[in-house]
Amino acid sequence: MHNQVMRSRLIKYRLIYSGAVVLAIGLGLGTRAYSNELPPFISAHFGDALWAGMIYLACRVLFIRQPLWLALLLSLGFSFGIEFSQLYQAEWIVQIRATTAGGLVLGQGFLWVDLVRYTAGILFCYVVDQILQN
Repeated sequence: MHNQVMRSRLIKYRLIYSGAVVLAIGLGLGTRAYSNELPPFISAHFGDALWAGMIYLACRVLFIRQPLWLALLLSLGFSFGIEFSQLYQAEWIVQIRATTAGGLVLGQGFLWVDLVRYTAGILFCYVVDQILQN
C-alpha cells in the first residue's frame, strides 16, 4: 500500500512540474512573440529567465526523488554550459543555431548578462519550489 501511495505522489508531482514546464515555455515564447507590446525590461530579460526556469523545472521532472538543490545545480550548470557553448562558432553549430528550434535551445551569441538572467530565473523557481515544498 505504501509503495502505491508513494508512486501516486511521484506521478502527481511530475505532472505538476510538467505543467509548469509547459507554462514556462508558453510564457517564454510569449515574451518573444509580443516583445513590442511588453515593457522593454520584460521583453529584454524575462525570456531568458523563463528559459532557465524551465530547465530547473525539467530537472525536477527528471529527478523528482532528489533534493531541490540538485536541480538548482544541474540547471545552472546546463544553462551556463549552453551559454558558454555559444563561444564555439563552427559552421555546423552555427547552422543549427540558425534554425528556430536551434536558436531557442542553443541561443545565438554569448552574453554575460544572460548568465545573470539564467541565475535569476532558476533562483526564482528554486525559491518558489522551496516555499511550496514546506
